[in-house]
Amino acid sequence: GGIGDARKGRYMDSISDHARKGDVPAKRTYRVSEIADILGVSNATAYRLIKEGHFRTVRIGSSIRVSKQSFDEWLDRETN
Repeated sequence: GGIGDARKGRYMDSISDHARKGDVPAKRTYRVSEIADILGVSNATAYRLIKEGHFRTVRIGSSIRVSKQSFDEWLDRETN
């Protein structure tokens, strides 16, 4: 047990609370494949948009997650 274990315990309690209530925490990121699906483009095109810096991203290991808020704001600007 250390500090990490205490944090993990609180996080797991939080997940259990959500599961019991039947609500799911709001999604805050998209996978690259989800960006591609939303836009109706290939994964390669979605990666290009990410590389061009259109959205805020976070890397988790080898995975890239796109900030939902930054993507939604970009899409709103592009479609107006």
